[in-house]
Amino acid sequence: MATNPIDRNKDSETSQSQGEEAARIGPNVSPEHRAILEAALAQRPERSLFEILAAMPDAGEDSDFARSRS
Repeated sequence: MATNPIDRNKDSETSQSQGEEAARIGPNVSPEHRAILEAALAQRPERSLFEILAAMPDAGEDSDFARSRS
């Protein structure tokens, strides 16, 4: 399928405007945001994933969740 020249120009214009926006904003997050993210990632969960899953209530039989093939 051939590309319409108008669509190609639009894609080029869109790419250019996105690039200009990225250059204006800058690629890096602020130091404050970086510190918040690092602190959140450094925290250890109080319970393991296994403990969280094991604590979930029984929701029924496996057959209750079978897909219908209609």
